[in-house]
Amino acid sequence: MKKIDFKDLILFENEDYLVINKPPYLSTLEDRHEAQNILELARGYTPDAQVCHRLDKETSGCLVIAKHQDAYRNIAIQFEDRKVNKIYHAVVDGIHEFSNELVDRNIHATNKGIAKITKEGKPAQTVFNTLKTYFAHSLIECKPITGRLHQIRVHLAHLKAPICGDDTYGGKPLYLSALKRRFNLKKGTDELPIMQRVSLHAYAIGFKGLKEEPISIEAPYPKDFDVVVKQLEKNS
Repeated sequence: MKKIDFKDLILFENEDYLVINKPPYLSTLEDRHEAQNILELARGYTPDAQVCHRLDKETSGCLVIAKHQDAYRNIAIQFEDRKVNKIYHAVVDGIHEFSNELVDRNIHATNKGIAKITKEGKPAQTVFNTLKTYFAHSLIECKPITGRLHQIRVHLAHLKAPICGDDTYGGKPLYLSALKRRFNLKKGTDELPIMQRVSLHAYAIGFKGLKEEPISIEAPYPKDFDVVVKQLEKNS
């Protein structure tokens, strides 16, 4: 991965917080397999930076970073009290009409980093709304109330609406040939999916700053997610 200029990721900044648009394929915390991660880049910009929550490595979008301990404590309490509003967008297999669809299913994370719905798991709730349906796919707004490992991915799979590209939980890759009627692939080449990761983006986040001021930020789609949505629009 090419060297990232942290300043280019910033969507919002005040004296207490940064909100960035995390690129896909970049770990939030230190990863021994990667040369760079968000925490390290953030500390190069502001020395006492602390990441306030995590996004999966493949997931893009809004990530909040505290510039000092008081700011971190302030948002940590809001996360604990479930007062941070998070909105994700996902492209899923199939046509689904969700209207404030609440999935309330406990999730257990195995030691292999895979999540499963099981009564013995920790409570997990997500609310789903359909933003748009296409020929054989849907764009879904996901509002997690809790913050369990792979929560949105597992809950969507439970609704038989797995996220495109999420082979861990039954999502199929999305190919242009499946959308375009007259699609010709060059001889001797294999077709790659339009998006080579889980089609999930942390679209927006809202919380209160240290002076109780509301902070609400939206993250534009990264290039790959934008291309998927545009191709779905064009070929539906």
